[in-house]
Amino acid sequence: MPVSTPPVPHPAQAAHPPVPGADAAPAAPRVPDLAALDLTDPQTFLDVDPHAMWRRFRDESPVHWHPAGPRTPGFWVVSRYADAVAVYRDNKRFTSEKGNVLATLLQGEDSASRKMLAVTDGVRHREIRNVMLKSFAPRVLEPVVAGVHAHTRALLGRALAAGRLDFVSDVVDHIPIQTMGDLLDIPHADRPRLVEWNTRTLARHGSGDDEFESLMARNEIIMYMGELAAERRRNPGDDVLSTLAAATVDGEPLTEDEIVLNAYSLILGGDESTRTSLIGGLIALAENPEQWRRLKAGEVSADTATEEILRWTTPAMHFGRRALVDVPLGDRVVRAGDVVTLWNTSANFDERAFADPDRFDVGRSPNKHVVFGHGPHFCLGAFLGRVHVKAMVEALGSMVDDITLLGPPQRLYSNFVRAYSALPVALTARTAPDHDTPTRTGKENH
Repeated sequence: MPVSTPPVPHPAQAAHPPVPGADAAPAAPRVPDLAALDLTDPQTFLDVDPHAMWRRFRDESPVHWHPAGPRTPGFWVVSRYADAVAVYRDNKRFTSEKGNVLATLLQGEDSASRKMLAVTDGVRHREIRNVMLKSFAPRVLEPVVAGVHAHTRALLGRALAAGRLDFVSDVVDHIPIQTMGDLLDIPHADRPRLVEWNTRTLARHGSGDDEFESLMARNEIIMYMGELAAERRRNPGDDVLSTLAAATVDGEPLTEDEIVLNAYSLILGGDESTRTSLIGGLIALAENPEQWRRLKAGEVSADTATEEILRWTTPAMHFGRRALVDVPLGDRVVRAGDVVTLWNTSANFDERAFADPDRFDVGRSPNKHVVFGHGPHFCLGAFLGRVHVKAMVEALGSMVDDITLLGPPQRLYSNFVRAYSALPVALTARTAPDHDTPTRTGKENH
């Protein structure tokens, strides 16, 4: 896809220079001046303390103009919760059809535009979403939910028998892909390949990895789903892919691209985001022993713990939109055609929306995070995402006595997902596991 030509300096740069000032709270490593930060570079998210960085953005430049790079245009960085929610809600003045993440927005287009739900707006978005919603209703997914809980407990049981393990490859890699695989009826032998392709699509292992590998991995998934969709047309089943292949809107079938790209999107979004939440959640529990004690003791509900793990980990660090008209936002004016990035990883730690946001609190309520976005493009798979995390929360609370991190987690190289490639841990089983320990599961307001 062509790279758009960098524009002339944005007028807002002169009108609203960065506000000088120190960090609201000292952090190491030190956060450079905001104007010096390059949010297009994944290395930034490995080198800089994210809490300190985003605190400075929220306090000093909440609607911030990020300068153009050698091959990319400038763009807006929205870091406060209220501003992000306002843009998420506004599908009249902002569009997803030019891309919804930095990588595609800065290229000027998304090849899946008006075909894949996430980058389709208006009437067609509603039509495709309504087709897919039939397969994602909680009632329809009841057998899937039961399977997630059983599969999670079985994997955790094997992990406890081993004692020492890599929580990523031995446990988490086998959870969401099995769910998405069951929904799409993907042969079991093919699922490990999809996990690897998916990881390479969204992130790299380091700066030395070739971006071309990410593109090739994406194409592998799309070609695979295309072959599977063709087979489902010939031999339909009761899976989501068969539903897409057989669906009609006003008597017309979905196009081949719509079928394949929306199936691809389910794999892309459902696997990596869930894995990130499960891995980050275990790290948070290990590093916050009082919260781990509260969970084991049944002092908090599995629902509130699930929501806090989702907020704390915020797998998709950002989403984005392009402005269709001039829009005032904060004390700035976003011009028609501008790229606007909404940083969930900052909004979910905004002191204006969350009390003591830098504290991991498994009893936090309310907890109206934006992990799944907001508004018309609210994540179709949010229910399943919560199911996966809750299943792990309940299994850990009833089966595990102690979590010990045996080394630092290995982060992947990305400015989109806060993902991991390895996490060495030791898990100790409860001496007399009480699988009937009551866990509060009262529904919270989200």
